[in-house]
Amino acid sequence: MAKLSEKGVGMDVGLKRELEEKVRSGERLTREDGIALYESDDLAWLGGLAHEVRTRMNGDVVHFNVNRHLNMTNVCTASCAYCSFQRKPGEKDAYTMRIEEAVKLAKAMESENLTELHIVNGLHPNLPWRYYPRSLRELKAALPNVSLKAFTATEIHHFETISGLSASEILDELIDAGLESLTGGGAEIFDWEVRQHIVDHRTHWEDWSRIHRLAHEKGLKTPCTMLYGHIEEPRHRVDHVLRLRELQDETGGFQVFIPLRYQHDFVDMKDGKVRNRLQARTTMATGAEALKTFAVSRLLFDNVPHVKVFWVMHGVQTAQLALQHGADDMDGSVVEYKITHDADDFGTPNKLTREDLLELIRDAGFRPVERNTRYEIIREFDGPEPARRESPQPMRV
Repeated sequence: MAKLSEKGVGMDVGLKRELEEKVRSGERLTREDGIALYESDDLAWLGGLAHEVRTRMNGDVVHFNVNRHLNMTNVCTASCAYCSFQRKPGEKDAYTMRIEEAVKLAKAMESENLTELHIVNGLHPNLPWRYYPRSLRELKAALPNVSLKAFTATEIHHFETISGLSASEILDELIDAGLESLTGGGAEIFDWEVRQHIVDHRTHWEDWSRIHRLAHEKGLKTPCTMLYGHIEEPRHRVDHVLRLRELQDETGGFQVFIPLRYQHDFVDMKDGKVRNRLQARTTMATGAEALKTFAVSRLLFDNVPHVKVFWVMHGVQTAQLALQHGADDMDGSVVEYKITHDADDFGTPNKLTREDLLELIRDAGFRPVERNTRYEIIREFDGPEPARRESPQPMRV
Protein backbone atom coordinates (compact mmCIF):
# COMPACT_ATOMS: atom_id res chain seq x y z
CA MET A 1 0.00 0.00 0.00
CA ALA A 2 1.32 3.42 -0.91
CA LYS A 3 1.74 5.86 1.96
CA LEU A 4 -0.07 9.02 2.87
CA SER A 5 1.81 12.15 1.93
CA GLU A 6 4.49 13.21 4.39
CA LYS A 7 2.80 16.55 4.99
CA GLY A 8 -0.12 14.69 6.56
CA VAL A 9 -2.68 16.83 4.79
CA GLY A 10 -3.51 14.70 1.81
CA MET A 11 -2.66 11.67 -0.23
CA ASP A 12 0.20 10.97 -2.57
CA VAL A 13 -0.41 10.36 -6.24
CA GLY A 14 0.44 6.67 -6.05
CA LEU A 15 -2.14 5.95 -3.38
CA LYS A 16 -4.77 7.96 -5.27
CA ARG A 17 -4.12 5.92 -8.38
CA GLU A 18 -4.21 2.66 -6.44
CA LEU A 19 -7.57 3.50 -4.85
CA GLU A 20 -9.02 4.66 -8.15
CA GLU A 21 -8.03 1.37 -9.77
CA LYS A 22 -9.58 -0.65 -6.94
CA VAL A 23 -12.85 1.29 -7.12
CA ARG A 24 -13.10 1.14 -10.90
CA SER A 25 -12.31 -2.57 -11.04
CA GLY A 26 -14.89 -3.33 -8.34
CA GLU A 27 -12.30 -4.54 -5.84
CA ARG A 28 -13.43 -4.28 -2.24
CA LEU A 29 -11.82 -1.51 -0.21
CA THR A 30 -10.17 -2.36 3.10
CA ARG A 31 -10.20 -0.74 6.52
CA GLU A 32 -6.87 0.92 5.69
CA ASP A 33 -8.31 2.21 2.42
CA GLY A 34 -11.26 3.76 4.25
CA ILE A 35 -9.03 5.53 6.75
CA ALA A 36 -6.80 6.77 3.89
CA LEU A 37 -9.85 8.17 2.08
CA TYR A 38 -10.82 10.16 5.17
CA GLU A 39 -7.26 11.50 5.30
CA SER A 40 -7.60 12.97 1.82
CA ASP A 41 -8.17 16.71 1.64
CA ASP A 42 -9.26 16.50 -2.02
CA LEU A 43 -13.04 16.57 -1.68
CA ALA A 44 -13.57 17.05 -5.40
CA TRP A 45 -11.62 13.85 -6.12
CA LEU A 46 -13.41 11.90 -3.36
CA GLY A 47 -16.81 13.12 -4.48
CA GLY A 48 -16.07 12.36 -8.11
CA LEU A 49 -15.02 8.80 -7.29
CA ALA A 50 -18.12 8.23 -5.13
CA HIS A 51 -20.27 9.74 -7.86
CA GLU A 52 -18.86 7.22 -10.33
CA VAL A 53 -19.96 4.40 -8.02
CA ARG A 54 -23.45 5.82 -7.38
CA THR A 55 -23.90 6.35 -11.13
CA ARG A 56 -22.80 2.80 -11.87
CA MET A 57 -25.29 1.50 -9.30
CA ASN A 58 -28.21 3.91 -9.73
CA GLY A 59 -27.69 5.94 -12.90
CA ASP A 60 -28.96 9.53 -12.82
CA VAL A 61 -31.86 8.65 -10.51
CA VAL A 62 -32.58 10.12 -7.09
CA HIS A 63 -35.16 8.12 -5.17
CA PHE A 64 -37.60 9.66 -2.74
CA ASN A 65 -40.75 8.69 -0.92
CA VAL A 66 -43.63 10.61 0.59
CA ASN A 67 -43.51 9.82 4.27
CA ARG A 68 -44.42 11.18 7.65
CA HIS A 69 -42.82 10.65 11.05
CA LEU A 70 -44.90 9.67 14.06
CA ASN A 71 -43.42 9.66 17.56
CA MET A 72 -46.06 8.26 19.91
CA THR A 73 -44.11 8.95 23.11
CA ASN A 74 -40.98 10.85 24.09
CA VAL A 75 -40.84 9.27 27.55
CA CYS A 76 -37.64 7.25 27.77
CA THR A 77 -35.71 5.33 30.39
CA ALA A 78 -32.43 6.20 28.62
CA SER A 79 -30.57 9.51 28.75
CA CYS A 80 -28.26 9.22 25.76
CA ALA A 81 -25.67 11.99 25.70
CA TYR A 82 -26.61 13.29 22.23
CA CYS A 83 -30.42 13.15 22.62
CA SER A 84 -32.69 16.15 23.13
CA PHE A 85 -35.89 14.21 22.41
CA GLN A 86 -36.22 12.10 25.57
CA ARG A 87 -38.19 13.11 28.66
CA LYS A 88 -38.66 11.41 32.01
CA PRO A 89 -42.15 10.69 33.37
CA GLY A 90 -43.68 13.87 34.79
CA GLU A 91 -41.27 16.23 33.05
CA LYS A 92 -42.54 19.28 31.23
CA ASP A 93 -43.23 18.38 27.58
CA ALA A 94 -43.31 14.63 28.30
CA TYR A 95 -46.13 13.02 26.34
CA THR A 96 -47.59 9.62 25.49
CA MET A 97 -50.35 9.29 22.91
CA ARG A 98 -53.32 7.04 23.31
CA ILE A 99 -53.53 4.77 20.28
CA GLU A 100 -56.68 6.58 19.17
CA GLU A 101 -54.74 9.86 19.23
CA ALA A 102 -51.92 8.37 17.16
CA VAL A 103 -54.40 7.08 14.58
CA LYS A 104 -56.15 10.45 14.38
CA LEU A 105 -52.83 12.22 13.86
CA ALA A 106 -51.75 9.71 11.23
CA LYS A 107 -55.05 10.08 9.36
CA ALA A 108 -54.49 13.83 9.28
CA MET A 109 -51.16 13.14 7.52
CA GLU A 110 -52.75 10.96 4.83
CA SER A 111 -53.03 13.62 2.13
CA GLU A 112 -50.59 13.95 -0.79
CA ASN A 113 -50.64 10.19 -1.45
CA LEU A 114 -48.66 9.28 1.65
CA THR A 115 -46.88 5.92 1.20
CA GLU A 116 -44.94 5.45 4.46
CA LEU A 117 -45.34 6.12 8.18
CA HIS A 118 -42.05 6.14 10.10
CA ILE A 119 -42.57 5.39 13.81
CA VAL A 120 -39.90 5.81 16.51
CA ASN A 121 -40.52 6.25 20.23
CA GLY A 122 -38.75 6.60 23.53
CA LEU A 123 -38.19 3.51 25.68
CA HIS A 124 -41.25 4.05 27.88
CA PRO A 125 -40.91 2.41 31.31
CA ASN A 126 -44.62 1.75 31.87
CA LEU A 127 -46.36 1.17 28.54
CA PRO A 128 -47.32 -2.50 28.18
CA TRP A 129 -45.97 -4.55 25.29
CA ARG A 130 -49.48 -4.94 23.82
CA TYR A 131 -49.62 -1.19 23.14
CA TYR A 132 -47.16 -1.61 20.26
CA PRO A 133 -48.69 -4.38 18.09
CA ARG A 134 -52.15 -2.92 18.77
CA SER A 135 -50.98 0.51 17.58
CA LEU A 136 -49.69 -1.02 14.32
CA ARG A 137 -52.92 -2.95 13.75
CA GLU A 138 -55.06 0.14 14.23
CA LEU A 139 -52.78 2.33 12.12
CA LYS A 140 -52.81 -0.24 9.34
CA ALA A 141 -56.59 -0.53 9.50
CA ALA A 142 -56.89 3.25 9.24
CA LEU A 143 -54.21 3.58 6.53
CA PRO A 144 -54.28 0.30 4.58
CA ASN A 145 -52.19 1.63 1.68
CA VAL A 146 -49.45 3.12 3.85
CA SER A 147 -46.35 1.08 4.74
CA LEU A 148 -45.41 0.95 8.40
CA LYS A 149 -41.69 1.40 9.04
CA ALA A 150 -41.50 1.19 12.79
CA PHE A 151 -39.23 0.74 15.79
CA THR A 152 -35.48 0.67 16.18
CA ALA A 153 -33.56 -2.43 17.20
CA THR A 154 -33.21 -0.69 20.58
CA GLU A 155 -37.00 -0.64 20.89
CA ILE A 156 -37.27 -4.31 19.92
CA HIS A 157 -34.68 -5.14 22.59
CA HIS A 158 -36.76 -3.10 25.08
CA PHE A 159 -39.89 -5.06 24.04
CA GLU A 160 -38.04 -8.29 24.91
CA THR A 161 -37.54 -6.97 28.44
CA ILE A 162 -41.10 -5.78 29.05
CA SER A 163 -42.83 -8.72 27.35
CA GLY A 164 -40.72 -11.74 28.27
CA LEU A 165 -40.88 -12.77 24.61
CA SER A 166 -37.93 -13.36 22.30
CA ALA A 167 -37.09 -10.92 19.53
CA SER A 168 -38.16 -13.57 17.03
CA GLU A 169 -41.62 -13.84 18.62
CA ILE A 170 -41.90 -10.06 18.88
CA LEU A 171 -41.03 -9.57 15.21
CA ASP A 172 -43.53 -12.26 14.18
CA GLU A 173 -46.32 -10.49 16.05
CA LEU A 174 -45.36 -7.06 14.74
CA ILE A 175 -45.16 -8.35 11.15
CA ASP A 176 -48.59 -9.92 11.60
CA ALA A 177 -49.83 -6.53 12.83
CA GLY A 178 -48.56 -4.79 9.67
CA LEU A 179 -44.85 -4.04 10.17
CA GLU A 180 -43.02 -3.80 6.83
CA SER A 181 -39.62 -2.60 7.98
CA LEU A 182 -37.68 -1.75 11.09
CA THR A 183 -36.07 1.68 11.23
CA GLY A 184 -32.28 1.97 11.29
CA GLY A 185 -31.91 3.87 14.54
CA GLY A 186 -30.03 2.87 17.67
CA ALA A 187 -26.84 2.25 15.70
CA GLU A 188 -25.07 5.55 16.50
CA ILE A 189 -21.39 4.41 16.49
CA PHE A 190 -20.80 0.75 17.30
CA ASP A 191 -17.20 0.93 18.53
CA TRP A 192 -17.25 0.70 22.33
CA GLU A 193 -14.46 3.25 22.67
CA VAL A 194 -17.01 5.86 21.57
CA ARG A 195 -20.30 4.18 22.36
CA GLN A 196 -19.76 4.02 26.12
CA HIS A 197 -19.68 7.83 26.17
CA ILE A 198 -22.76 8.52 24.04
CA VAL A 199 -25.32 5.75 24.62
CA ASP A 200 -27.35 5.15 27.77
CA HIS A 201 -29.21 1.97 26.87
CA ARG A 202 -28.11 -1.63 26.69
CA THR A 203 -28.52 -2.29 22.97
CA HIS A 204 -25.07 -2.43 21.46
CA TRP A 205 -23.62 -4.05 18.33
CA GLU A 206 -24.30 -7.62 19.44
CA ASP A 207 -28.02 -7.08 20.02
CA TRP A 208 -28.48 -4.50 17.24
CA SER A 209 -27.02 -6.91 14.69
CA ARG A 210 -28.89 -9.89 16.19
CA ILE A 211 -32.24 -8.14 15.78
CA HIS A 212 -31.61 -6.93 12.22
CA ARG A 213 -30.33 -10.40 11.29
CA LEU A 214 -33.58 -11.87 12.59
CA ALA A 215 -35.62 -9.29 10.69
CA HIS A 216 -33.76 -10.14 7.48
CA GLU A 217 -34.32 -13.86 8.05
CA LYS A 218 -38.05 -13.14 8.28
CA GLY A 219 -38.01 -11.37 4.92
CA LEU A 220 -37.92 -7.77 6.10
CA LYS A 221 -35.61 -5.31 4.38
CA THR A 222 -34.24 -2.66 6.71
CA PRO A 223 -32.16 0.53 6.64
CA CYS A 224 -28.93 0.98 8.58
CA THR A 225 -27.60 4.24 9.99
CA MET A 226 -24.58 5.94 11.52
CA LEU A 227 -24.60 9.02 13.76
CA TYR A 228 -21.43 10.94 12.92
CA GLY A 229 -19.79 14.26 13.70
CA HIS A 230 -19.55 14.16 17.50
CA ILE A 231 -16.69 12.61 19.51
CA GLU A 232 -15.88 9.81 17.07
CA GLU A 233 -12.89 9.77 14.75
CA PRO A 234 -12.84 8.70 11.07
CA ARG A 235 -11.50 5.26 12.06
CA HIS A 236 -14.65 4.70 14.11
CA ARG A 237 -16.82 5.56 11.10
CA VAL A 238 -14.86 3.09 8.97
CA ASP A 239 -15.24 0.38 11.62
CA HIS A 240 -18.98 1.07 11.81
CA VAL A 241 -19.47 0.74 8.06
CA LEU A 242 -17.36 -2.42 7.83
CA ARG A 243 -19.39 -4.14 10.56
CA LEU A 244 -22.55 -3.36 8.62
CA ARG A 245 -20.91 -4.44 5.35
CA GLU A 246 -20.02 -7.80 6.87
CA LEU A 247 -23.56 -8.29 8.16
CA GLN A 248 -24.87 -7.37 4.70
CA ASP A 249 -22.60 -10.04 3.18
CA GLU A 250 -24.34 -12.51 5.48
CA THR A 251 -27.99 -11.46 5.11
CA GLY A 252 -28.41 -9.12 2.13
CA GLY A 253 -31.18 -7.41 4.06
CA PHE A 254 -30.04 -3.79 4.18
CA GLN A 255 -31.58 -1.63 1.47
CA VAL A 256 -30.02 1.69 2.32
CA PHE A 257 -27.33 3.30 4.47
CA ILE A 258 -28.17 6.64 6.10
CA PRO A 259 -25.44 8.84 7.59
CA LEU A 260 -27.06 11.05 10.25
CA ARG A 261 -25.33 14.26 11.26
CA TYR A 262 -25.16 14.82 15.01
CA GLN A 263 -26.93 18.01 16.08
CA HIS A 264 -26.21 20.56 18.80
CA ASP A 265 -29.08 21.53 21.09
CA PHE A 266 -30.14 25.09 20.38
CA VAL A 267 -33.91 24.92 20.67
CA ASP A 268 -34.76 22.54 23.49
CA MET A 269 -34.32 24.87 26.45
CA LYS A 270 -37.94 25.61 27.34
CA ASP A 271 -37.55 24.07 30.78
CA GLY A 272 -33.98 25.28 31.31
CA LYS A 273 -32.41 21.90 30.58
CA VAL A 274 -29.85 21.21 27.88
CA ARG A 275 -30.14 17.46 27.46
CA ASN A 276 -27.43 17.17 24.84
CA ARG A 277 -24.37 16.55 27.01
CA LEU A 278 -21.97 16.14 24.08
CA GLN A 279 -22.13 19.66 22.73
CA ALA A 280 -19.73 21.12 25.30
CA ARG A 281 -17.12 18.73 23.90
CA THR A 282 -17.90 18.93 20.21
CA THR A 283 -18.55 21.06 17.18
CA MET A 284 -21.03 19.90 14.57
CA ALA A 285 -19.62 18.43 11.36
CA THR A 286 -19.13 20.99 8.61
CA GLY A 287 -20.77 20.62 5.23
CA ALA A 288 -17.43 19.48 3.79
CA GLU A 289 -17.09 16.80 6.49
CA ALA A 290 -20.63 15.65 5.76
CA LEU A 291 -19.89 15.33 2.05
CA LYS A 292 -16.68 13.42 2.78
CA THR A 293 -18.64 11.03 5.00
CA PHE A 294 -21.16 10.36 2.25
CA ALA A 295 -18.41 9.80 -0.31
CA VAL A 296 -16.32 7.43 1.81
CA SER A 297 -19.41 5.51 2.91
CA ARG A 298 -20.52 5.01 -0.69
CA LEU A 299 -17.05 3.80 -1.67
CA LEU A 300 -16.82 1.31 1.22
CA PHE A 301 -20.40 0.01 0.96
CA ASP A 302 -20.11 -2.09 -2.19
CA ASN A 303 -23.01 -4.34 -1.19
CA VAL A 304 -25.74 -1.90 -0.09
CA PRO A 305 -27.64 -0.52 -3.08
CA HIS A 306 -28.62 2.92 -1.78
CA VAL A 307 -27.23 5.78 0.32
CA LYS A 308 -29.77 8.25 1.66
CA VAL A 309 -29.31 11.87 2.67
CA PHE A 310 -31.73 13.00 5.37
CA TRP A 311 -32.23 16.66 4.50
CA VAL A 312 -33.58 17.54 7.96
CA MET A 313 -30.20 16.75 9.53
CA HIS A 314 -28.01 18.28 6.84
CA GLY A 315 -29.85 21.30 5.52
CA VAL A 316 -31.25 21.44 2.01
CA GLN A 317 -28.16 22.71 0.19
CA THR A 318 -25.80 20.13 1.70
CA ALA A 319 -28.40 17.46 0.93
CA GLN A 320 -28.36 18.51 -2.75
CA LEU A 321 -24.56 18.37 -2.81
CA ALA A 322 -24.60 14.93 -1.16
CA LEU A 323 -26.39 13.66 -4.27
CA GLN A 324 -23.16 14.41 -6.12
CA HIS A 325 -21.03 12.75 -3.43
CA GLY A 326 -22.50 9.24 -3.44
CA ALA A 327 -26.10 9.60 -2.23
CA ASP A 328 -28.96 8.52 -4.51
CA ASP A 329 -31.91 8.85 -2.13
CA MET A 330 -33.38 11.92 -0.45
CA ASP A 331 -35.62 11.42 2.53
CA GLY A 332 -39.22 12.19 1.82
CA SER A 333 -41.60 15.06 2.49
CA VAL A 334 -41.49 14.94 6.27
CA VAL A 335 -43.94 17.33 7.92
CA GLU A 336 -42.54 17.13 11.43
CA TYR A 337 -39.42 15.39 12.72
CA LYS A 338 -39.27 16.08 16.42
CA ILE A 339 -36.14 14.11 17.26
CA THR A 340 -33.98 16.40 15.16
CA HIS A 341 -35.97 19.60 15.27
CA ASP A 342 -35.79 19.48 19.06
CA ALA A 343 -32.06 20.05 18.49
CA ASP A 344 -31.72 22.06 15.32
CA ASP A 345 -31.25 25.72 14.62
CA PHE A 346 -29.53 25.92 11.25
CA GLY A 347 -32.37 26.67 8.94
CA THR A 348 -33.94 23.45 7.72
CA PRO A 349 -37.65 23.76 6.96
CA ASN A 350 -40.18 21.70 8.87
CA LYS A 351 -41.54 20.13 5.72
CA LEU A 352 -41.00 19.62 2.03
CA THR A 353 -43.83 18.76 -0.31
CA ARG A 354 -43.57 16.38 -3.25
CA GLU A 355 -43.16 19.37 -5.55
CA ASP A 356 -40.39 20.76 -3.33
CA LEU A 357 -38.52 17.47 -3.55
CA LEU A 358 -38.94 17.24 -7.31
CA GLU A 359 -37.50 20.72 -7.73
CA LEU A 360 -34.58 20.10 -5.37
CA ILE A 361 -33.65 16.86 -7.12
CA ARG A 362 -33.88 18.36 -10.61
CA ASP A 363 -32.02 21.45 -9.46
CA ALA A 364 -29.13 19.22 -8.37
CA GLY A 365 -29.06 17.68 -11.87
CA PHE A 366 -30.88 14.38 -11.31
CA ARG A 367 -34.05 12.56 -12.35
CA PRO A 368 -36.59 12.04 -9.53
CA VAL A 369 -38.15 8.62 -8.98
CA GLU A 370 -40.78 8.06 -6.33
CA ARG A 371 -40.43 4.74 -4.50
CA ASN A 372 -42.17 2.88 -1.73
CA THR A 373 -40.66 1.43 1.46
CA ARG A 374 -39.45 -1.67 -0.44
CA TYR A 375 -37.76 0.52 -3.09
CA GLU A 376 -40.31 -0.50 -5.69
CA ILE A 377 -40.87 2.30 -8.21
CA ILE A 378 -44.21 4.08 -7.91
CA ARG A 379 -43.67 6.83 -10.47
CA GLU A 380 -40.85 8.22 -12.58
CA PHE A 381 -40.60 11.93 -13.33
CA ASP A 382 -38.82 13.95 -15.97
CA GLY A 383 -35.29 15.01 -15.16
CA PRO A 384 -33.81 18.50 -15.44
CA GLU A 385 -34.47 20.48 -18.57
CA PRO A 386 -31.70 19.70 -21.07
CA ALA A 387 -30.66 23.36 -21.31
CA ARG A 388 -30.11 23.46 -17.56
CA ARG A 389 -28.13 20.24 -17.63
CA GLU A 390 -25.84 21.50 -20.39
CA SER A 391 -24.79 24.65 -18.58
CA PRO A 392 -24.07 24.90 -14.84
CA GLN A 393 -26.83 26.54 -12.86
CA PRO A 394 -26.71 27.83 -9.30
CA MET A 395 -28.65 25.68 -6.85
CA ARG A 396 -31.64 27.49 -5.46
CA VAL A 397 -32.31 26.85 -1.81
